[in-house]
Amino acid sequence: MTLNRRTFLGTGVAVAAALQAPMVLGAGKPRVVVIGGGAGGATAARYIAKGSQGAIDVTLVEPTRTYYTCFFSNLYLGGFREMPSLAHSYGKLAGNYGINVVHDWAVGIDRDARTVTLAGGGTLPYDRLILSPGIDFVEGAVEGWGLAAQNRMPHAYKAGSQTELLKSQIEAMPEGGTFAMVAPPNPFRCPPGPYERVSMVAHILKERNPTAKIVVADPKTNFSKMALFQEGWAKHYNGMIDWIGGDFGGGNVSVDPDAMTVTIDGEQIKVDVCNVIPAMKAGRICELAGITDDNWVPVDGRTMQSRMDQNIHVLGDASAQGDMPKSGFSANSQAKVAAMAVQAALTDAKLFPAKFSNTCWSLIAANDGVKVGATYEATEDKIAKVDGFISQTGEDAELRQATYEESIGWYAGITSDMFG
Repeated sequence: MTLNRRTFLGTGVAVAAALQAPMVLGAGKPRVVVIGGGAGGATAARYIAKGSQGAIDVTLVEPTRTYYTCFFSNLYLGGFREMPSLAHSYGKLAGNYGINVVHDWAVGIDRDARTVTLAGGGTLPYDRLILSPGIDFVEGAVEGWGLAAQNRMPHAYKAGSQTELLKSQIEAMPEGGTFAMVAPPNPFRCPPGPYERVSMVAHILKERNPTAKIVVADPKTNFSKMALFQEGWAKHYNGMIDWIGGDFGGGNVSVDPDAMTVTIDGEQIKVDVCNVIPAMKAGRICELAGITDDNWVPVDGRTMQSRMDQNIHVLGDASAQGDMPKSGFSANSQAKVAAMAVQAALTDAKLFPAKFSNTCWSLIAANDGVKVGATYEATEDKIAKVDGFISQTGEDAELRQATYEESIGWYAGITSDMFG
C-alpha cells in the first residue's frame, strides 16, 4: 500500500471512532498525565483529549518548547532537509485540544500517591500515567566515552543541537579526512538509523570531500536492511565506507575524545569526526518510577500497561513489548492503543483488540529510498509480528523514488497526527 499523509491519518480513524462521546464514570473528572512529547506521548495526549471531548483532564509534560524529530534528522545531515522542517511546537495541542502543556522536567513518580514531581517544584496528580520518554544512554557502554564527551564526539541520537553539531563537524572535515561511527548493540532506537546516517554522511562527503573515508565499528554481525544498504553503498559510494562487524572486532572498541582516536580490536585510528552511538535504555524517569527490568520497561501489549504497575502505560522506545522495533511509527501506533485503553479504564468508552503497524524508510542516496515494515497483534505474552515486507535489492530507480516520496508523505502525516 502506498502511504501518504491522508492514508496515514486514516489509520487512526478506527481508534478515534472508538473513543468518541464517552460518559464519565463517577463524579470526579479523571486525570491523565503524559510524560514525553514525542511520537508516543504527543499522539496519546491528543487522542485522549480529542476522543474524551473534555471528559478527561490531560496534562502533557515536556521540557522542550520545540520538538525536533529524530526520524528524518539523517536527511538534514545529508542536505535533503533543513533543520526548521524537523521542528514542531505544542501550540495546537494546547489551543485546539485543551491539553495542559507543562514545559518542565519530570523528576519523580510516587506510584502509591499517584503523583508526578516536577523539577520546578510542582506536583501533578494522576489517575493514569503515560510514560513516553524515549531513550537515555548506558553509561560506560563505549570505553572512553560519556555524556561529558558528547560535544567532541556527538551521538546525535536525540535530535536538535546534537544533530546540528554533527553536521558542522562533517562539513569542517579536512580534505581526505576520516569520519568514524561507533554503532550501538541491539536493541536500540531506529534499527536502520545508523546505516541511513552512514549513507547520508557519504552523500555529503561525496559532494564536498570525495577523498574522505568512513569507518563503522559495529558490535553486530548484521543489521536492518543490510543487503539493501551494502548494495547502495557499493553503487553510490564505492570504496568510501569500511564497515567492521562484530565478527571482525567491531564490538571491541574504545575512543579517546581528546586525542580524537578510535581503537578497533587493538588498532588505533586517528579520526576527524567521531559519531558515538552508545547502548541505550529507557528514559531516566522510568528508572525513577521503579518499573524497569534491566534497561527497559516490560509492558502488556494489549494496553501498553506496565507489567509492574497497571496505572502506568509505557510507549515507544522505552517499552519492552515484543517484536516491534523502536521507531517513531511504532510509538505512534502504540499511543493509539494506549489512548483507547486509558479511555476504556476511565470512562465507558469501548476497548477493541490492539492492532499495530510499523514502517521504517531509509534514504541511501538522492531518490534511492528503501523500506521495511510489518503488522502486529497483541497476545497475552507480547506484541507479535503477523506479517512483514521489505524492499528488494535490484529494484529500479522509479520504484526507489516512489518509496522515498512515500516517506515524505508519511512524515507529513505522522507529525500532523502528533501535533494536530
